[in-house]
Parts: sequence; structure tokens; C-alpha cells
Amino acid sequence: MNAALAAAIGVVMVAGALQSGAPAIAHEYADVNGVKLHYARAGKGPLIVFLHGFPEFWYEWKHQLAEFSTDHTAVAPDMRGYNLSSKPSELSEYAVPKLADDVRALASELLKAAGGERFTLVAHDWGGVVAWVFAALHPEMLDRLVIVNAPHPTIFSRLLRDDPAQQKASGYMLLFRGPQAEETLSANGYAMLTSMVLGGGLKNGTVTDADTQMYVDAWSQPGALTGGLNYYRASGIGPPSPAAASDRPADAAPPPFDPAQGGLVVRVPTLVIWGEKDTALLTNNLNGLDAVVPQLTVKRIPDGTHWVVREQAPEVNRLIRAFLSQP
Repeated sequence: MNAALAAAIGVVMVAGALQSGAPAIAHEYADVNGVKLHYARAGKGPLIVFLHGFPEFWYEWKHQLAEFSTDHTAVAPDMRGYNLSSKPSELSEYAVPKLADDVRALASELLKAAGGERFTLVAHDWGGVVAWVFAALHPEMLDRLVIVNAPHPTIFSRLLRDDPAQQKASGYMLLFRGPQAEETLSANGYAMLTSMVLGGGLKNGTVTDADTQMYVDAWSQPGALTGGLNYYRASGIGPPSPAAASDRPADAAPPPFDPAQGGLVVRVPTLVIWGEKDTALLTNNLNGLDAVVPQLTVKRIPDGTHWVVREQAPEVNRLIRAFLSQP
């Protein structure tokens, strides 16, 4: 870990823990599935794991770590490609099944320390996509699944094929897969990313200047921006485009499931929290979800954006708490 970044993390998180009464956060590494994953950990008790999306990192979940570490072992990793975790260069290393296997391997290690055979998984955006696949492949490892504004691959693939509104909303994915993505997103001190990800929070006060610096530091880690963008490139995900047949790299792995075969059924109790003002992932992603997630609870946050985890943390925490308390 970069010494300056480590010091900043320690100061910010220990101060936050002291103010809130939550356990202090430790930063650790695990060598699993061929990569080294950095993760933040706090508390004791049953294991709960939080998976971030693009272009976030473990810090997306700072409010949830403070809340759930009071009675859980709460863990938020940097997923492969991000911040302080390994950043493989080959696109095939970002195939969704491999990302899901990272979760399996890391959770297996954490369960040895926390005790128990199963855990709760909470995930947002790309972390949620990985979580959907993990839950379908390894239901025996999960007590419960919580998804926040992350599309189920079967539903999303259908929308990208058939729904003009979602196709338009997903146009940014073509930029993210393109060769100029890093240059565009990092220009002027990551101005575009800052506006996209943190702009609303900076306006409403849920994001501070110190938070912004944490994000810029994470994005500035060598290879981190490319690592995050490789999730889009490896999957070839996005709306139809004239270049769709040729812009997918030859070494990219195929999608993990053929949605036409209906192969991604999640059979664990699942809560989906959806900020309805998400302009990238539309509420049509909820339509038909109960057909592939039989034990489904949906909670909508009418004024929540895609960044609802951070911008409405108390409400997100309340909904998760209520779900976890159900018999």
C-alpha cells in the first residue's frame, strides 16, 4: 500500500470510527484465486461482505462498514483491477465467472476466521452483477443476498436487446469499452469521473472534499482505471452499435450465461434496493425479476440515484437491517 494513502485511510477511518462508536477498520490482504485482494474489515460476528461497482472501491461502503460492524464481521474488498488489489493485464482475467470465483475464494478464507459456513453478500453496480452470478453458482454459501441498483444479467441482456430506453441509457458503455476511455475519464484531474460519481453528493453534502481526494487517490493507482474499465471490455456489454461485431477484443471471455437459456436463477432470499432516479440502469430492470429470483423482496427509493448507497446511506442501512431481521 502507498504509505501516504495508507496514512490517509487510517486517519479518516479511525476518526470516523471514534466519532460513530463503530469498531476501527483494519486493512488487510488475501492471496486468492491467483490475485492479491485488498480489503477493509471491521467488527466481529457473522460475516457480511460488500462488493463495490465502477468506478468505486472499498470506500463506497464506509457508512455500511460503520453500521454493520457493530454486530458483524463487515468486509469490503477492492475487487480485482481496483485501487490496492491486483490488476491483471489480460482481459480474460476480468471475465465474470473469474470475478465470482474471487468472491468464493475470499469468502472461504474470511469464513475460517469469522466462523460459520455462510455469509451475507451486499453488492452494487458491477459488484452486483458479480454477486448475481455468485449467488446462482454458490447458493450453499449464502444466508442472504442484497443487491443495490445492479441489473440481473438475464433481465439486462434482454433490455439491451429489446428496450430502446435502456439501450439509450447504456450508451456510455460504448465509451467505456473504447480505446480513449482512460484518457477521457482521467482528463483534468479526473473531472468527468468526479462529476459523474460524486457530483450529486458534493452538491447535497453527502460527499466531502476529503472523500473526493480518497476517490482521486484510488483512481490514480497505477492501472486502476484500466482495471475497472476492463470489466466492460471483457464482457462486451453495452447496447447495439455499428461496430458491435468487431469491437470486442479477441481475448475477451464470452458472457457467463446465455440469457436465452434462462440459466441464471438465484435461489437464496434476496433483497433488491433500487434508486428510481438512476439514469443509467432504469427501473425496467425490475420487471420479471421474480421469475429468476423466487425469494425476492424489492424496495424502491423514489428519489434515490445510482449512487444511493452513499447519498442515502441511512435509508439503505435501514432496509438492509430490516431484511436481515426477518426470520
